[in-house]
Amino acid sequence: MSDVALSASIRNNLLSLQRTNNLLDRTQDRLASGKRVNNALDDAVAFFQAKTISERSIDLNARKNEIDQAISSLKAAVNGIDAADKVTKQLKAIITSAKTATAKERVSLRDQFNTLAKQLSELIGDASYQGLNLLNSSGSKLTVSFSTNSTSKMDILGRNLRVSKLITGAAAALGSVAATQVVTLAWSSAPSIVLSLFDQGIKILDAAISTLRNAASSVGANVTFLQTRLDFSKEYVRIMDDGAGKLTLADINEEGANLVSLQTRQQLGLQALSFAGESERSILQLFR
Repeated sequence: MSDVALSASIRNNLLSLQRTNNLLDRTQDRLASGKRVNNALDDAVAFFQAKTISERSIDLNARKNEIDQAISSLKAAVNGIDAADKVTKQLKAIITSAKTATAKERVSLRDQFNTLAKQLSELIGDASYQGLNLLNSSGSKLTVSFSTNSTSKMDILGRNLRVSKLITGAAAALGSVAATQVVTLAWSSAPSIVLSLFDQGIKILDAAISTLRNAASSVGANVTFLQTRLDFSKEYVRIMDDGAGKLTLADINEEGANLVSLQTRQQLGLQALSFAGESERSILQLFR
């Protein structure tokens, strides 16, 4: 079957109306999606540039979440160190009291000391986040990646702050008596040598408190740096998202104005097509 022959006037009006409808469909798509470029056919250069930027943004957003989790790990460690510091101060207070206590009182104080020391060890063991404990082993490590670049990362080493290591390390730093003597004092007697061991124990616990404070300061500095890096990553992701948007997002105000204009043009096109049809019908009247 052959195509229907249309007059030049009707065909021109029809083509104009089809172009208007195509533009109207495109404008409605842009308003619905909020994007000027939805696929490579709309604008290949802008589409692939935006795609590259968006993929980079997605990668960094994943790194941002990793940094955020690392901050939580370090905050758990800081919380554990703060609690350990308080318990260690209590241990020091017990030894200080034992120096001037009676033999009977020392037995009770010794039991308190041993109970708190055990609780301190358990406290350090509980200071973990998502299975990682940075306080009970010098072999633990937290690695934080800042980007897809393998060199852009930070390694945060754990430390051993368990009671045995904490007191042994403090005693070694002082060149003092063996750490075990601090917790195995003959608290029920009071010869001068035992009193001197109490003094040594106080010094060792002072050193342990200093170690805990230094650890808190170091971990706190890492938290501050990671928070700065997190803020940087958040802003960087926002900038990239904005950049990708500039390449693909539609101007809603402009598209809204286009929609009104095209709807008006569509009505005018339909009316023009109707007028062209009326013209042909007028010719038909001549044959009647």
